[in-house]
Formats: sequence, C-alpha cells, structure tokens
Amino acid sequence: MSKVALEGQVAVVTGAARGVGELLARKLSARGAKVALVGLEPELLKEVCSRLHTEADYWHADITDHEAMARVAQEVKERFGKVDIVVANAGVAAGGPLVDADMAAWRRVIEVNLIGSAVTGQAFLPVLMESRGYFLQIASLAAITPAPMMSAYCASKSGVEAFAHSVRAEVGYKGVKVGVGYLSWTDTDMVRGADEDDVMRELRSRLPWPSNKTYPLGPAVDRIVAGIERRSAHVYGQWWLRGMQSIRGYLPSVIGTVGAREMKRFEGRFGDAKRGLVG
Repeated sequence: MSKVALEGQVAVVTGAARGVGELLARKLSARGAKVALVGLEPELLKEVCSRLHTEADYWHADITDHEAMARVAQEVKERFGKVDIVVANAGVAAGGPLVDADMAAWRRVIEVNLIGSAVTGQAFLPVLMESRGYFLQIASLAAITPAPMMSAYCASKSGVEAFAHSVRAEVGYKGVKVGVGYLSWTDTDMVRGADEDDVMRELRSRLPWPSNKTYPLGPAVDRIVAGIERRSAHVYGQWWLRGMQSIRGYLPSVIGTVGAREMKRFEGRFGDAKRGLVG
C-alpha cells in the first residue's frame, strides 16, 4: 500500500495533552507534519506544543461543544492554510457495574467519546474535503468485544466504530479517507487510573492472553503513524487485534458466560470500586 509523506501535512489531534494524543503529536511532528493540538488542559498543551519539531499551535476547546469546535476548525485552517489529517483521539472512561453507576459520569463517557467524535468530524470534514484528507477515529478493543464493568466505554467505542464506518461511506466520493484505530490496554494515564481499582485490575488480569497485558505506548503509536501514512481503513495498535475481527461474532456469548462467573466471584467488593471519570 502506498504511503503519503507527512512532510508539510497539517494534522489535528484531539486529546493531545497526554497519552496517545501527546505522543502521536510528537511523532507526527518528527516526520515533518505541522500539528494543531486540541484539548482541555491548556498548560499541558502549551508544553507539548513547545517541544514539537515543526510549526505547531494549540486550541483549548471541549470537543462536545459544536460551536467551539467549528471555530477551532476555522482557526486551524486560517493558521496553517489547510488541514490534511484529523485524529479524533480524545476520550474518557468510567468503570463499575451499571446498577451502581454514577450516571453523570456514565453519560459523560458517551458525550466525550461518541458525541465528541461526531462533533469533531462535523467540524473538520469540510476542510478535509478540500484537501482530500484523512480522518482517523480512535476506537478500542472495547469496540470489538464487550466487557463487564465497562458498559459506558464499550458502548461509546462501539458507537465511534460504527460512526466512522458510516462517515466513510458518506465522504469517500469527496476523496476523504476514514480510518478506525483499535488499541488494547496501552500504558496511558487512563489505563493506570483504571488499575487503581482493585476489582478492575483483578478482572483485567483474568482476561485471556494477550488481552490481559498492558502494552507500551511507543510501539502502539508507531503503528498509528504508519496507518496515517497509508490512509488505512483499519489501524491496529497491537498486532493481534487484527485477528480479533474474524472472531468478534462469537465474543459476546463467550464474554457473557465468563463475565457472569467472574462478576459472581467479585460480588460484595463492588462497593469499593471507583466511580469517577478516568482520562
């Protein structure tokens, strides 16, 4: 598959203050791309921006605010003259059983991960049509397989996967490529925050190999960069995730059986579980 050189390309990364977004911005810049950072932590965004190798700028914005994101898209184009790549990466998570969930946190996961991705797409797709660019939606292993204690996150990531596939069909004739990025448990603040909960950590450790491991951030982001260069429809942060696609139809029933057994084993310990947002 042919590659698109990143030299001189303009890339927008949401959730760029830390984790996947921060490292992705750095690696894109190292390959010559100009980078626009978007997020809710202006001091961290400014710090990331100052360390990049190429022309860069940052925007403090809530991705769920469609007026703010429309303004960001306009300002990014004015600042750099075009937009070639948009990575909808920003996301949060909340764990625990649904019956005990903090529904404000549950709702916020859906708002940030799903609605925020749609808002980002609506804001930037017009400029991507002008450049015949690439929109990469970051999803997760959680889009491929359900998991107990993660209903909001799984719902949001399944949603963004379907969203991206739908948008691909809408904008392909305009020359815009749309990809979906899948990552398993990757060493970020979000995953480390989830592991602070004893039940979540133990439950994750009992997943079958290789989904029970935490994977280093660097190689995962390298694979994302390679996917961006190829304008790939599917990008896998870990090599084995590609193989999960062929068996995903069997996973809900398997997880339903195994999950019920594990939830029974952990019954009585859910009261100590953390209920707030992680991300």
